Amino acid sequence: MDLYFDPVPLLGDARGAFMGKWSERKWLNVPGPFYGAETDNCGTGRIHAAGLVLYEAEHFTEYVYRQPRTREDLQRLVEAAEAEAFSGYGCDGDAHWTPATVREWWRDRKRINEYLADRRADWEADDASHGQGVAAAALEYADYLDGELASHLRVYLFWLDEQRSPTAADRLPKL
Repeated sequence: MDLYFDPVPLLGDARGAFMGKWSERKWLNVPGPFYGAETDNCGTGRIHAAGLVLYEAEHFTEYVYRQPRTREDLQRLVEAAEAEAFSGYGCDGDAHWTPATVREWWRDRKRINEYLADRRADWEADDASHGQGVAAAALEYADYLDGELASHLRVYLFWLDEQRSPTAADRLPKL
């Protein structure tokens, strides 16, 4: 079993739904191939990909807080991208992330945790009217930042360096 799931080759024709520009990517996106850039604020991302997509608090634009790790995750993210009116999701993150920029993002994760905590009231208010579970998802993102994400990013660093999934025998790079 591969430790790294490479979803991009599986996109096929769905690649056309990912027209977002790296230069417009939200800083809250987790490193990986997918990201939210200039998206709408219609609240469709979580309808299709609740375990992968969150909304930023000020304008409720969409970003990817967890990269797809299965074909089912990928399908949900494709559905979110297809529903997004501005085609603001991108799938070319692998061409832009480097080990250095992933490590820089990781060092700055406290900023994301603070942002998630500071905006909780906004998401609770939105949940009261729209019921998409954004406040709970923000807590999940914070838990992911403090837990499992570190091992996922080490695998991603290996993939960026080697262009292959690590095996159990490979040594993963440090964050």
